[in-house]
Amino acid sequence: MRASSIKRSLGVELTNSIKQSRVLLVGAGGIGCELLKNLVLTGFGEIHIIDLDTIDLSNLNRQFLFRHEHIKKPKALVAKEVAHRFQPSAKLEAYHANITDSQFSVDWFGSFNIVFNALDNLAARRHVNRMCLAAGVPLVESGTTGFNGQVQVIEKGKTECYDCNEKETPKSFPICTIRSNPTQPIHCIVWAKNYLIPELFGQSEDNPEELDTTEDADNAEEIEELRREAQALNEIRNSMGSDDFTRKVFEKVFRDDIERLRRVEDMWKERTRPDLLDYDKLQEESASVEPTVSITDQRVWTLAEDFVVFKDSADRLTRRLKEMQAKASSEDEAPVITFDKDDVDTLDFVTATANLRANIFHLEAKSKFDTKQMAGNIIPAIATTNAMTASLCVLQAFKVLQDNLANAKMVFLERSGARAINSDSLDPPKPNCPVCSVAQGRVSFDPERATLEDLVNVLREELGYSKEFSVIKGGNLIYDLDLNDQLSSKLSDMGITNWAFLTVVDEDDRDKDPRIDLQLVISATPELSEESKPVVLQSTPDIPRRPKPALIPPVEAAPVTNGTSVTGKRKREGEDGDGDETMTNGHIAKKVAGESSNGDDNDLIVLDDDDGAILIDD
Repeated sequence: MRASSIKRSLGVELTNSIKQSRVLLVGAGGIGCELLKNLVLTGFGEIHIIDLDTIDLSNLNRQFLFRHEHIKKPKALVAKEVAHRFQPSAKLEAYHANITDSQFSVDWFGSFNIVFNALDNLAARRHVNRMCLAAGVPLVESGTTGFNGQVQVIEKGKTECYDCNEKETPKSFPICTIRSNPTQPIHCIVWAKNYLIPELFGQSEDNPEELDTTEDADNAEEIEELRREAQALNEIRNSMGSDDFTRKVFEKVFRDDIERLRRVEDMWKERTRPDLLDYDKLQEESASVEPTVSITDQRVWTLAEDFVVFKDSADRLTRRLKEMQAKASSEDEAPVITFDKDDVDTLDFVTATANLRANIFHLEAKSKFDTKQMAGNIIPAIATTNAMTASLCVLQAFKVLQDNLANAKMVFLERSGARAINSDSLDPPKPNCPVCSVAQGRVSFDPERATLEDLVNVLREELGYSKEFSVIKGGNLIYDLDLNDQLSSKLSDMGITNWAFLTVVDEDDRDKDPRIDLQLVISATPELSEESKPVVLQSTPDIPRRPKPALIPPVEAAPVTNGTSVTGKRKREGEDGDGDETMTNGHIAKKVAGESSNGDDNDLIVLDDDDGAILIDD
């Protein structure tokens, strides 16, 4: 019955395309649950679901596929099981894994007709965007923030990609505030998450994501002190696994470091001096507290409970890291533990240590639930927004399957204004986008033989690069004319593994225009014969010259009607202006009926796309 209704609504041709499609859903959270339900009930032929997370109690209010008995189980596997009940004949595959894992290669992405992004973090979104562009697969990107939502169709060479527009920089905190003078609970949480965990169980970083360690005259001393503290913690780290490891950590960060701060008299002239915590005293006061108190996440723990959870979670993380180190081979990178909001061990450690530090500085302690929201940068999700966004994803997917990209839209959900749903035409790729406005090539290499010099020779001999070019991996320069000391190094020893991405930048701009950047997708092919080259170019990419900057002609005064130029041009949203219209391919988009305006509607000019006539709405 449902199938016949879908066929009558969508037509035979589109219905058949849906049945024959093979789609990938990345993320089984708020949007993902709704989207999976829609895909299954619409009749999509084969659906693959991937998600790294397990189900948490806080998910149940909006991720309707999950129930209380599913807590701690993998989201992807449970979503597959429950969705099968909606449509037993559906072909579903689930992966409890990270989409950035090397097993999910460019070729694997290329096996799908459409990819749906239902993710909650920037890094994974960018990775999927890059993989879909490399594989030439359409991507339907989506996201929600409270009552707001957005859906965008991305196709290489036809539309803007996810990285065409600069994303908002994550908030960072001055290192002097985090290290010496926290004034808010979030400062203690960021200290525990981005400083203490990496120093003890991860890899020390000079500039963690949320710590602003830009050195200047005002904070140079703070940064130097931070380095000394990190060195001391590294010595303590060497005692990991010993009986007194947690005592050493505690006395270092909650006693010695605080004693040093207390001696800075000028710092406490207008603020209460921080207190010291005593390990033995807390040990005695917490004798009757069980480590299972960490299960309680809705109330704020007492100081004694924080102390017990600190010790217990530190022991758990120690055992875990030791097991990881025992399993790692000598060729693997040193294993590390990083914070994850859904990782119970790291969340317990951050909650307890942040609260201990907050007590020292006379700040409000936070519950484990609140700490998760703050440390994970979680914005409250609205179930209705997720459902509407998921529905819009499917509607845009119909246009992709019909090869009707001209009518696909960038769709916005907005709580304010006269309309809840607004749309705009898809913009073409940004000519200077470092991700999608590049040439693409594929090379295979023998991981046992291939060196950086072999790769450089292929670029020169087969792709015609001159001496002046550079090769970049993950933002790090690995070769240019002046940096050639690694030419004899094996690519595998340089961390270039299967399905790595390299960027080749042509820097020969003396006699001719340099070519646009080349993105190389590297695939390891151990079966290459000894007679073949260790690096093989799979196809010769077209690498056009960089376009010359367009000359901007002098601006002549245009006729004015009702106070507005009749050229039909307005500034893009975000520039000076009222932002009601968005330029699309040089034309002004039609104003949606009923949409509110910050300016005077009598001034509105609409370019009619049918005959090019300029109409003045009065």
